[in-house]
Amino acid sequence: MGVANKAWRLSLLSEKPNLALSNQLNGKHYQDHQNIYNDWWWWRSSATQQQRRKVPWSLVCGLMLFGLGLVSLFTGHVASDLEWYSQRLVKRSIFYSRLEGRRREAVDIWKSKYSNLFYGCSERGRNFPPAVRERASNGYLLIAASGGLNQQRTGITDAVVVARILNATLVVPELDHHSYWKDNSDFVNIFDVDWFISYLAKDVTIVKRVPDKVMRSMEKPPYTMRVPRKSPPEYYLDQVLPILLRRRAVQLTKFDYRLASNLDEELQKLRCRANYHALRFTKPIQEIGERLVTKMRTMAKRYIAIHLRFEPDMLAFSGCYFGGGEKEKFELGEIRKRWATLPDLSPDGERERGKCPLTPHEVGLMLRALGFANDTYLYVASGEIYGGEETLRPLRELFPNFYTKEMLAIKELKSFFPFSSRMAAIDYIVCDESDVFVTNNNGNMAKILAGRRRYAGHKRTIRPNAKKLSALFKARDHMDWDTFSKKVKASQRGFMGEP
Repeated sequence: MGVANKAWRLSLLSEKPNLALSNQLNGKHYQDHQNIYNDWWWWRSSATQQQRRKVPWSLVCGLMLFGLGLVSLFTGHVASDLEWYSQRLVKRSIFYSRLEGRRREAVDIWKSKYSNLFYGCSERGRNFPPAVRERASNGYLLIAASGGLNQQRTGITDAVVVARILNATLVVPELDHHSYWKDNSDFVNIFDVDWFISYLAKDVTIVKRVPDKVMRSMEKPPYTMRVPRKSPPEYYLDQVLPILLRRRAVQLTKFDYRLASNLDEELQKLRCRANYHALRFTKPIQEIGERLVTKMRTMAKRYIAIHLRFEPDMLAFSGCYFGGGEKEKFELGEIRKRWATLPDLSPDGERERGKCPLTPHEVGLMLRALGFANDTYLYVASGEIYGGEETLRPLRELFPNFYTKEMLAIKELKSFFPFSSRMAAIDYIVCDESDVFVTNNNGNMAKILAGRRRYAGHKRTIRPNAKKLSALFKARDHMDWDTFSKKVKASQRGFMGEP
C-alpha cells in the first residue's frame, strides 16, 4: 500500500485509543458522581434515624461562599459565550443579508454576473504521491461499466479513484454492450484512449489490457465481484484489497455509482481530472460535434440546448401520467411490466412531489415565462419522443427556431446512427458548448453536464423546480400571463445555476 493509504489507515487506528481513553474518563466521572450521590443519601438517611446534630455556622458560611463561587464562574462563562456567539451571529446575518440581496437581484437569464469569481479546482496537491508503477502495484483492477454513455462515464471516473485507493494498475474499462441501448461500442470508439492513459499517468498507472505473461502466470482467472453502491474507501481497502493481493487481478462488475460521493479533497480533485480532462472524445465524434456547434453559432450568436428525456421507457419507469388518456395509461403500463420489482405509484402524488419529468410543452412555457423570446434558437437533444411530432408541436410553436442533430447534419450522422452512445456523445458536445443548458429531468446526462458546466465557470444551467412548477402548470388557466411568469421566476430562484 502507498504512503497516503498507510497514513490514512493509521489515522483511523489512532482514533481508537483516544476513544477508549475518553470512555475510561467518562466512566471515572460517572463513578465519582455516583459515590457523591451515595454519600449524600447515606448522610440524609442517617440523619433521620439519629438525633439532629447542630451544624457549625462556619461550615454553613463556607458552603454558601463555595456555591456563590460556582454561580459566578458559571455566569462568567455564559456571559463570555453569549458575547462570542452574538458577534458570530451578527457577522453571519450581515453575510446572509448580502447574499439574500444578491439573490433578489434581477437574474440575467443568459449568464451569471458572478461566474467570473469561480474556477474549477483540480490541480494535484504538492503532497499527493506519484502513481505506483505497474510492477510495484498491488495488482490489476478490471472494471465493467454499466448503463448508457453518461452512467458509464461516472463509472470510469470512479474507477480511476478506486485504482488510486487500492494502489492498483487500472485496465482500460470495459463498456456495457447489453443494456437497454444495446450499443457494442468499446472505450476506444468513444474516448481517446491514449490521451486518457497519458493524462492520468502521474495519478494512476493505466494499461490497455493485462499482459499475457501475467495472465498465464495466474492460477485462476480474475476474481469477479460487485461492490455495494456508494461504498466508502474503507470498504475497498477491507474487502477488495485482500482479494486483489491474493489473486493479482479483480474485476468489478456493474460499476456505476459504486464509490461514495464524499471523499478526501485530493481524491475529489482526481475525480475532476479524470472526468473533465482525461475523458476526451475521439476525433470523429469531436469534429462532428464542433461542426454542429458552428452551425448553431452561424444562425444565432447564442442558443439554448435542451436535454429532453421523454422516451416511452423513461416515462413508464417514472409512474407519472402525462395527459394522454386511456391509450397512454395502457401503453406505459405494458412497458412498466418489464420491471417486476417496481412499486405501484400514485401519478398525482409523484407529480406533487416533483418526481415527474416536464413535458416538452411545459419546458417551453417555463422558458417563455423566464423571459426567453420566441425567436430564441433551440438545440434539442433527445431520443425517441413518446407521441412523436404531436408531443413536440407545442414546443415548436413557442420556439420556431427548433433544431436537432438530425436536422443539422443528417448525412454526416449516417455512420453514427447504429451507435446510441456515440450519438449521445455528439449531443453532449453541443449541449456543453451552449450558452444555456436546460433539462426536463434529473437523469445521468443532466447531472454530468450540470457538474461540467459548474466546473467550467458556472455556465447558465437551468433545472426545473418541478415540485413548485407542477402546481403552477395545473393552475395556469386561472391566472394571467404576467402573474404566471412572475410565479415561475420566483419558483426557479435557486435553480438557475448561479454560483
